[in-house]
Amino acid sequence: PANPTGTLLNRDELAALSQALKARNGHLVVDEIYHGLTYGVEASSVLEVDDEAFVLNSFSKYFGMTGWRLGWLVAPQDAVADLEKLAQNLYISAPSMAQHAALACFEPQTLEIFEQRRAEFGRRRDFLLPALRELGFGIAVEPEGAFYLYADISAFGGDAFAFCRHFLETEHVAFTPGLDFGRHQAGHHVRFAYTQSLPRLQRADRLQLMVHARQLPSMGLGDAPQHVSDPRFHLASTLQ
Repeated sequence: PANPTGTLLNRDELAALSQALKARNGHLVVDEIYHGLTYGVEASSVLEVDDEAFVLNSFSKYFGMTGWRLGWLVAPQDAVADLEKLAQNLYISAPSMAQHAALACFEPQTLEIFEQRRAEFGRRRDFLLPALRELGFGIAVEPEGAFYLYADISAFGGDAFAFCRHFLETEHVAFTPGLDFGRHQAGHHVRFAYTQSLPRLQRADRLQLMVHARQLPSMGLGDAPQHVSDPRFHLASTLQ
């Protein structure tokens, strides 16, 4: 699943990417950090179609170990020796405490908790997606994984940065401007994260949210700025 849209590349699309890279003597590097957090569909791994790909993953998302900074890399055998040299010079090894915590993730009772949480993320998505669309946010695709909604705010007349700043300062609600995720139409997109509990999401005053949004001053919807000087607005996107 992709951040910020929550969309997936299927097996055929991954195979096409792999073939395109091989035709150019390249290697495919894929971040699969949100694997496991899907709803009604299973995510394919690039390793199903390309055993020469580099795959990055982490215990931060599905396993909920954000902050432990523990992950792994699957790499072609002929790259392992050079990667070991990098590891020895950059960090040597992960802390033993984090490694023992990660082992506990694979206990049956722990996996059951993770699956319950995945189902809860699905319920939050199913609530927030129609609620935001009803308020006028344009959400082109239904996310199949991760825990984000990428929304077009063109209906509200303000650019993404001003929109996020407005809600942070007036409603104490934080979400992330699209400029954090690239340039394509980033100036009028924002990312919502459904990382808060469903009761908390349901308590949001949706009518007030809509009214305040429509009162935003028009600041243009041009391209996103190349640099943001104020670090307050590089936000973890979550409803506070």
